[in-house]
Amino acid sequence: MKQLQLNKKKIINDPVFGFINLQSEIVFDLLEHPFFQRLRLIKQLGLSYLVFPGANHTRFEHAIGASHLMRQAIAALRLKGHEITEAEAEAVTITILLHDIGHAPFSHVLENTLVKISHEEISLLLMQELNQQFHGKLDLAIRIFTNQYKKQFLHQLVSSQLDMDRLDYLSRDSFFTGVAEGTIGIDRIIKMLNVYDDKLVVDIKGIYSIEKFLISRRLMYWQVYLHKTVVAAEFLLINVLKRAKELIVQGEALFATPTLKIFLEYKILPENFKNNIKINGKKVLEWYTLLDDNDILISIKEWQNHPDTVLSELAKSISNRKLPRTVLREKPLSAKAEEKYLKKITETIIPDPELAKYFLMTGVITNNAYDKLNENIYVLDKDETIKEINDASDINLTALTKTVKKYFVCYPKELDIY
Repeated sequence: MKQLQLNKKKIINDPVFGFINLQSEIVFDLLEHPFFQRLRLIKQLGLSYLVFPGANHTRFEHAIGASHLMRQAIAALRLKGHEITEAEAEAVTITILLHDIGHAPFSHVLENTLVKISHEEISLLLMQELNQQFHGKLDLAIRIFTNQYKKQFLHQLVSSQLDMDRLDYLSRDSFFTGVAEGTIGIDRIIKMLNVYDDKLVVDIKGIYSIEKFLISRRLMYWQVYLHKTVVAAEFLLINVLKRAKELIVQGEALFATPTLKIFLEYKILPENFKNNIKINGKKVLEWYTLLDDNDILISIKEWQNHPDTVLSELAKSISNRKLPRTVLREKPLSAKAEEKYLKKITETIIPDPELAKYFLMTGVITNNAYDKLNENIYVLDKDETIKEINDASDINLTALTKTVKKYFVCYPKELDIY
């Protein structure tokens, strides 16, 4: 029987960038793989849709958008005489395509509750697993991802303060949230990219676009990523998962999807991921790649009717968007003030002082648009010298390098505390 030949030169219609061409057969095969298809079921901005109704885009779309920008960046650098072989171009495109493949549902929430390993580490483990399945075709992509390839600028295109990941998510998140402050000049930024001494730099003509990029990033963090109501929703989710895990450990009967139940019942450590141990007939990485937003949301929907007051009330808060009041402060909440909040909660919601702590959430959010201490953005001047962007700019960018802290307290709205 004649084997059907698939057309792998597909075109994707992206709402942000228009038509995107898949220029490689292996990129098509990776995109079709269940590990990558799972990203369709993981929202890019987690619970932000509770504040911005349009924020329902996924990590699947983001990864494809970032790989499209990577191809544009490669073309721009080649035009300036920098050698990037076809093998390198394909590998760095694969790297950016798979950079978020290890993301858990609802962004970093699960990293703080059910798994104690970063999504970057899981991404690498999944890339290594895919490399075995694809018979070593991801070797170069993994070397670029781990910054072990001789051309350092290729890694910087994937992970730096001016990478294709950031260029895509700022534009995409701005588009779907409707927050216009996140709009940046992507085409110009990419055309102004250059390489100097194996470092990714920006031509001096592009400095204003970079200034705008940094300012937009700062504004998007305050207006979207660190929006106080989004923060409240994320901490609610953290607490409801913590309570669910606590009840299961205590032997309580609790509905959960089979995949979520694995992560609630077992304490899975980073070494369990790295050794890919078997649990209930499947390896840890296989269980992880079956976990998506639906497992969490379906379970939370059922938990609304659980007899445990903490679990049911927190689940109702998320399902019905009954989010807590969030107050931003210049200083952390004092012990005396915390005692006052908890007293109100025990009088109004639940009499147990220990369980009352589930309804009071405190912490700190930080924002700095440009981390000068880790990796700088360099500008290439006309005389072939480079300057750090603070030195090259004619405006004061110091405010963007400063880490701004805001303390928050979240509590049920029915409490009469201001």
